[in-house]
Amino acid sequence: MTFHDAPAFPDLPPAFDARPDVRFLRADDLPELVALERRKWDEGQAAPADELLARIRRHPDLCVGAFCPWSGRALASLFMRPVASDFWRSARCWADGLAAPVPVRTNSLFGISLSSSSGEAVDALLRFFWPRALRAGWRHIFLGSPVPGLSAWRRRHPLAPLEDYVHARRGGLPLDPQLRYYHGRGFDEIVAVKPGYFPHARSLDVGVVLRGTIPLSALSPLWRALPLSTTARMTRRLEAML
Repeated sequence: MTFHDAPAFPDLPPAFDARPDVRFLRADDLPELVALERRKWDEGQAAPADELLARIRRHPDLCVGAFCPWSGRALASLFMRPVASDFWRSARCWADGLAAPVPVRTNSLFGISLSSSSGEAVDALLRFFWPRALRAGWRHIFLGSPVPGLSAWRRRHPLAPLEDYVHARRGGLPLDPQLRYYHGRGFDEIVAVKPGYFPHARSLDVGVVLRGTIPLSALSPLWRALPLSTTARMTRRLEAML
């Protein structure tokens, strides 16, 4: 889940490269990661340092961060883990997704958390992971999204099914602002609506499980045969076309 606040970068000299520094996360990133969690999540929702460290140690190739190149401040973090492609059928809540068994073979990932203070940093983070996901054979990423417009909608429609709001569209895009944000970043398939998914007052604790398909991941054998540098160069060129 992700939310926005002030611009990520202060005024910088014209020649200064303000693009986020994106890389896999390390143990020494914990102070900045904890600070980002506290900025973006309520008390009780923000992950503590020991949990963040455990995620990094379990799957170091599935934990990515974007940092301000000027201050070193964490701008976005994405923590993932492998799951079965149908894990969401039995996962009643976010914690069930976190505890789901890691299958022997799978091409699906569960986004444990996506936290950010910059939409540009999220985009840079996804660009960084794209070629690496292709070479690793990952095809789908699942995310649990809040629906922060639900509580206001519920007051106007007290008897309507939750699904009416979740699937509502305006101008062809999701009505809910968070679903609309994720839709623009490729997470455009709603696979489940889960009451009691995680504590979030404006969402009435409802979570929506979204599935994003990694572009060009159907060509997995091709990407595995290419060096990462070639795959990264190709995805940069293809990005504007997708």
